[in-house]
Amino acid sequence: MEVSSYFSLVGRYKFVIIFVVLAALVGSYFLVKKLPSDYISTAQIATGIVDASKHVLDKDANAATQQEVINQEFNNLTEILKLKKLTDNVSYTLIIHDLTSPAPFHKLNHQFKNLSKPAVEHAVTVFKEKLQNGEPLSLYDKDESGLNDLLISMGYDERSLRKNLVIERDVESDFITVTYTSDNPELSALVVNTLCKEFLNYYTTNVKQTETNAVNFLSNLLVEKRNELNQKKDSLQEYKIKNGILNLEEQSRTIYAQILDYTAKKIQAEKDIEAYDGAIANIDSRFEPKDRAYIESSISHYNSAITNTEQQLHTLNDLYVHSGFNPHYKASIDSLQKQLADQINNGSDKYITNPLVAKDDLVRQKMTLEVSRDLAKYSVSAIDKELADLDAQKARLVPFDAIIKTYESDITVASQEYLDVLSKYNALNLQSKFSINLSQVEPATANTAEPSKKTLLITLSGVISLFICLLVLFVLYYLDDNIKAPIDLVNKTQLPLLGSLNLIHGHAPDLRKLWDVENRQKMKDFKELLRSVRFEIDQELKGQKVLAITSLGEGEGKTLVATSLAYAYSAINRKVLLIDGNFNNPTISKAIQPKVFAEDYFRNATYIERDGSAISVIGNRGGDITLLEINDEKKILDDFSDLRSRYDIVLIDLPPLDSLNLSKEWILFSDKVVAVFEADKVLSRSQEQYVDYLKHLNRKFAGWILNKTKLEKKKK
Repeated sequence: MEVSSYFSLVGRYKFVIIFVVLAALVGSYFLVKKLPSDYISTAQIATGIVDASKHVLDKDANAATQQEVINQEFNNLTEILKLKKLTDNVSYTLIIHDLTSPAPFHKLNHQFKNLSKPAVEHAVTVFKEKLQNGEPLSLYDKDESGLNDLLISMGYDERSLRKNLVIERDVESDFITVTYTSDNPELSALVVNTLCKEFLNYYTTNVKQTETNAVNFLSNLLVEKRNELNQKKDSLQEYKIKNGILNLEEQSRTIYAQILDYTAKKIQAEKDIEAYDGAIANIDSRFEPKDRAYIESSISHYNSAITNTEQQLHTLNDLYVHSGFNPHYKASIDSLQKQLADQINNGSDKYITNPLVAKDDLVRQKMTLEVSRDLAKYSVSAIDKELADLDAQKARLVPFDAIIKTYESDITVASQEYLDVLSKYNALNLQSKFSINLSQVEPATANTAEPSKKTLLITLSGVISLFICLLVLFVLYYLDDNIKAPIDLVNKTQLPLLGSLNLIHGHAPDLRKLWDVENRQKMKDFKELLRSVRFEIDQELKGQKVLAITSLGEGEGKTLVATSLAYAYSAINRKVLLIDGNFNNPTISKAIQPKVFAEDYFRNATYIERDGSAISVIGNRGGDITLLEINDEKKILDDFSDLRSRYDIVLIDLPPLDSLNLSKEWILFSDKVVAVFEADKVLSRSQEQYVDYLKHLNRKFAGWILNKTKLEKKKK
């Protein structure tokens, strides 16, 4: 597929393209001539969102987070501006203006132009009521559905207004811009100003009121939670006072410490008792029975003083244990123990022991150990009493601990709830005090008309129509599978090409007068191309003489090509024999009326006498007959050998290849074969088998001749 072929196609249809483009330009001119001018009105709303003073308290926040919050706030505001409720209020304002004003923006169309005065007054009343209450029209109500049709007819419905309404934030600024385009400057200004007014009212009465209600709710909830917390604290305090509990945890810790201390003292005392008993038993084992009797009788009058001191020591030791081993009693106990030791020593010095046995020291040790053992035993008894008291105190504190923990848990929950509410209250209260304050800083005004786009639209119509024409031609060219140029034929068949011949315009030429003087100018280009084909055929023949000319189907011009080649060879003084081998359609025979026919020559080998003409012709009578039915192959080969000896070139006009074996029998006796293909035709699937046949001829097939080509293509 060549681009030049496409441009050639465009060139052939250039007048059609010019006509279509001109028609589009003229049509668009009359269409846009009546288009109204566009009037744009713009208003700006300051939000205060990016005001640095509004973000003092969160200045340490992440910059990306702040930007995300800012974008979200702007998105919320723009979505509020697009609410149907606000747009409906604008629609009501516009329709009320047109129905009540002597200079309406739009006139009622043909559907509503005949409305009676009461009907108009009723419509105005309903629209004002809807505007005041901020309610939409109910399409389920027949009356309100008709009023909605009225809005649509005037172009004031929500969908129509949205088409020409633009709401956007100015890049990275603090402003939201509202723009509306219409065919009336005052209409554009009224739409923008009304929408901004409704938006500010809605934001003030809804968003700000919602914030106030939320702050009041949290304030009341905060008081409630604080009272609840104080009540639980008072309940705990009252319970502690009632049960004499100062610090339950400290008291529990003290009791456990005392229990551990007394337990350690008791263990130590029990160890001492075991030790004292063992030591006393050891001393007793050293005395004989009569010595122990003597000792007991000798010291009896000293025991009263020792017993009195021991009782004092027991009493003091009891106080020492009950005081929690207060060091204050330790000095008195040590003094009494010294006094008791002196009394024991005195008793041992008064002839207590047997004079025959010197055992005074053992007696003193025994008495001292017995006193210490008795003190230890009494200490264990006192410690057991103290441990019993401590266990009783501990058991008394257990229920208190469970109840107090319940109170403290309730206080913790109440305190957390209070702190949560307080945090939300502070945040919302701060937000409400520093929330954005919207204001319309630039009202919309009635502006002049925008520069006309009519010229641009007309130009676009011409460009688009031209593009469509070129696109249509390209599609046709792309889908066109016809073989127009020689290169197309070569690419399709993968067979060589000898040349091409141009289309001869007018009626089918008379073969007998094809090269007469009267056709010289008409055949000028054809002759030039034919000479080129003749040269290529000579290069293929290389001294061989029999050339068969066929085609894939009927009507492709092979007979004209064969006749033309005969005249072309005769022009260079070649002895030419032209054989009409098409028994089904003997065109050459009918046109030239030859004297010799193939049926006679190949049957009898009639000698052909050359007359004064440059070309000899063997015709045929036609009919249902083939070459091999005239004579056998050997005889026909001999006849062709004879023809080769008497002629410089033998041209055979064969039947087309779709006539089965009729052409193949002639090809059997030819030296070279050329095939004629008509330009601007499709190589059908059924003809591909004939192309394969030509390929199997190998070197015997000389090449294609593309016939009936457009002359301008040849020049390109």
